[in-house]
Amino acid sequence: FYRNLFDKQSKLMRGKNKDGSFQSPFSPFKWGDAFTEGNSWHYSWSVFQDIEGLKKLMGGDKDFVQMLDSVFVMEPVFDDSYYGGTIHEIREMQIMNMGQYAHGNQPIQHMLYLYNYAGQPWKSQFWIREAMNKLYKPTPDGYCGDEDNGQTSAWYVFSALGFYPVTPATDQYVLGTPLFSKATIQLDNGKKIIINAPNSSDKNVYIHSLSMNGRMHDMNWVNHFDLMKGAILQYNMSASPNKTRGTKPAAYPFSLSK
Repeated sequence: FYRNLFDKQSKLMRGKNKDGSFQSPFSPFKWGDAFTEGNSWHYSWSVFQDIEGLKKLMGGDKDFVQMLDSVFVMEPVFDDSYYGGTIHEIREMQIMNMGQYAHGNQPIQHMLYLYNYAGQPWKSQFWIREAMNKLYKPTPDGYCGDEDNGQTSAWYVFSALGFYPVTPATDQYVLGTPLFSKATIQLDNGKKIIINAPNSSDKNVYIHSLSMNGRMHDMNWVNHFDLMKGAILQYNMSASPNKTRGTKPAAYPFSLSK
């Protein structure tokens, strides 16, 4: 149960010994050991089913957002003592130069979407577009790390469309920022999902407003079954964040905790 691995002092997940005590000393920058090819800053967000519960452990919306922000403002420092050398995932994090964010190692890829659960969805929109523009190129070395069974490509495809399955066991896709001015998905049932964002650009990365089938949609997520009926998502994008849209708890995506 994830709460048993949460360390109140660091506000991060921490490995435990067989007797149930926390491993000590603890460095959130140490790769390996309790964390496979990553560190505590990467894995602490992996409570996909209960982001609300994780948020409460960290102290609520404000502290949760501060922890998310911290990932990007820290230097890409590391401790590779467990491996006895610097593995390629570490080098990739350094080259990306996005703080402790390691997109080339899949466990943290959903983290960019988590601002949607804490009332600041515009920060997700900024960082998602930043990752798409900075970490993917149409060149032989255009990936920022491992493909790993298609996950790194799948993240890009979903994110370019403007949403992502943060919690695959639910029927929700969490909103990001659509990359294309128009995208059409032809479904097997003959229906279509049409995503219109005519003023999306390198500067217009923020969602000012969104309508779904002609009705205003203020949630930070869209429903899978609604999309499967055929849907038109109409985005009005902006160069400035809309800090009133998606800020109330009613707009947050699903979590087990209420």
